[in-house]
Amino acid sequence: MAGRRRAWRSPVAGLCLLLVLLVGCSGRSVTDTARADVQRLLDRRAAAVLGHDEAAYDRTGTRDGYTELRRVPFAQWDYRVTAVHRGAGADTATADADLRYRLRGHDGAPVVVGRTLRLTRGADGQWSVAADRPAQKAGQQLWDQGEVTVVRGVHSLVLGVGRSGTELRSYAHLADRAVPAVSDAWGTGWSRSVVVLVPNSLEGMAGLLGSPASSYRGIAAVTTGETGASAKAPADRIIVNPDAYGMLGSLGRQVVLTHETTHVATRRATTPATPLWLSEGYADWAGYRGSGRPPAQAAPELARAVAEDRVPAELPNDAEFGFSGDAQELAQAYEGGWLACRMIAERWGEVRLGEFYRAVGAHRQRDGAVEDALRTVLGTTPEKFTAQWRTYLRQQLG
Repeated sequence: MAGRRRAWRSPVAGLCLLLVLLVGCSGRSVTDTARADVQRLLDRRAAAVLGHDEAAYDRTGTRDGYTELRRVPFAQWDYRVTAVHRGAGADTATADADLRYRLRGHDGAPVVVGRTLRLTRGADGQWSVAADRPAQKAGQQLWDQGEVTVVRGVHSLVLGVGRSGTELRSYAHLADRAVPAVSDAWGTGWSRSVVVLVPNSLEGMAGLLGSPASSYRGIAAVTTGETGASAKAPADRIIVNPDAYGMLGSLGRQVVLTHETTHVATRRATTPATPLWLSEGYADWAGYRGSGRPPAQAAPELARAVAEDRVPAELPNDAEFGFSGDAQELAQAYEGGWLACRMIAERWGEVRLGEFYRAVGAHRQRDGAVEDALRTVLGTTPEKFTAQWRTYLRQQLG
């Protein structure tokens, strides 16, 4: 019919219109858009943490967490959003993110931890943080447990929750004594500084490690870190169990901090080839070195075994060092490793002990590592070494 125009809309055009509504002109999905929006939100939140800007932090959502971590000396704090999951309603979501942070003067590379953030969207369409928690199966960070108090030592950084500044300074004092003592034994080719975390309880320690509290009951401290790590790796963390640590005397506390500091110093030379009797024994040797503590006092469980004519037939294996196993077996394992390293230091010299440790760790695999180091560094065999160790136990503990 003349004078009239018909408006044609092809099926393809209708489909494109639908896609534009769902995806947007840029071709990005709603999920991608939300992820970008959340990333920008967390970028602002991270900048507020680093800038100590409480007002800016509040504008990104809940202020929970700011007071807890505001005193921690961060050199880096940023998030990388890995996924956004929309909630049942249009204005709720959950984000998975990697939090990367570095402690100023200690971490050569960022610590990376998984976080789960609960999000809400306001009437203005902007997302905000409602909660920031450890991801499933991820350990807590110290500030998840309460407000962090910070004490700086000459060679140490001590972070604590629920602990007075006076108490934390005592940790710093012991750590500051431990660092030069370990350098004197091991050498100076390490960071020569330590980070000590002091939670409020055994349960707090377990929370930081992401493990049941029963695994660490009676354990005064542990050190976390990557074996064989490069110089640019994040600093190891010495995590204290205040319940067990508080039961120790002054010498015991110093031995524990020196033991754990030794793990920090030897980390780059400690690899999967290193048996636990050597890594733990060396740390105990450094801890007791110069203390004047006689073997029978420092190794009571082995002393009891020797008195009952139950001298171990072999050096302790890795399984005997399990925290969840028998307490007596665990004590004997540590004592046996310590006395093996003490014997090496006495008979071959302290320098040779360090060379032996490094030689074992230099192997790519466990098989043959100790055997080769015994032959090349100490000039002996596993059979002869074990026989000498058993005789040494009788001499020192009998």
